[in-house]
Amino acid sequence: MSNHRGSILGLFIFIILLALAFLSLYTRHLKALAFFKELPVPKESTPASIIDLDSKLKFSVRPHVQTQTSWNAPIMWELMFDDKLYDRMHKEAKTAVALTVFAVGRYLEAYLKTFLVSAEEHFMPGLPVTYFVFTDLPEEVPEITLAPRRNIRIVKVERHNRWQDISMMRMKTISEVIDKVLQHNFSYVFCFDVDQIFTGRFGSEALGESVALLHAHYYKLPKHRFTYDRNPKSKASMTAEGDFYYHAAIFGGTCEKVKALADFCYVNIMEDKLKNVEALWHDESHLNKYFWLFKPTKLLSPEYCWDNTISNAEDILIKRLVWAPKNYEKLRTR
Repeated sequence: MSNHRGSILGLFIFIILLALAFLSLYTRHLKALAFFKELPVPKESTPASIIDLDSKLKFSVRPHVQTQTSWNAPIMWELMFDDKLYDRMHKEAKTAVALTVFAVGRYLEAYLKTFLVSAEEHFMPGLPVTYFVFTDLPEEVPEITLAPRRNIRIVKVERHNRWQDISMMRMKTISEVIDKVLQHNFSYVFCFDVDQIFTGRFGSEALGESVALLHAHYYKLPKHRFTYDRNPKSKASMTAEGDFYYHAAIFGGTCEKVKALADFCYVNIMEDKLKNVEALWHDESHLNKYFWLFKPTKLLSPEYCWDNTISNAEDILIKRLVWAPKNYEKLRTR
């Protein structure tokens, strides 16, 4: 009986601590919430219906790679689609796209200008795009030349002490900005890491209800080599073999679906923190857990995010986005 009472008491204390943690975080973000509410955003369109052109895809044109999942979601590779058809359909639907990117600390100086300039050339050409730049140094965001119907909105965020916390806490910020601004003004949202460079078309064919990216280092490996979190104490832990290993450098979809992903990851990250647990690959581990439970409706091949240090690139007909060279000793916040 005493053990039973002790278990109930322990559960009650855990619930109280969880509630206090969320209350504290909510209080810290009140100013950010107010700012998002007032953030001026050009209303290019109202969120449109999802455009589904899967029936037009040529799944057999790339016989040496997997082009479709077991749940019939397409895996987008070069030659499979007619980019002009996608662009025409999205222009007719008046699709507007939001892009979120975090440039905190030294990452701003090292990567942001190259990221934005290359995005202007290659990301969603011909569609209205607003870049939401989240940074602790808004006065240092570089000015770049934007095409018509392309905009930048700068949002100041708190700088955390460790790069791991910056990476994980972005999910909270993404959820907030979707809730307060994006869902009312944009058809789709894409979330990117800043240390990347667009080098080829990253167009409307990538848009979908729930979009995940195959990790360049894992897409050809057997499933038992995927580096999921296996710590049973973490909410990111996966006991199953999984479907694919997804890269957190890019994810996207409709505002509703991206907010659901961000909320899932954030809540689970906070539960881990209360237990003093950290997932193996931080927010990426939680993202992989989410996409295992809630299957993405479209997958992007590694052509959409390639690492040039990989020697075997025979499957990669076009490099649409590449990893920028990194110097972790200089760049990561300690």
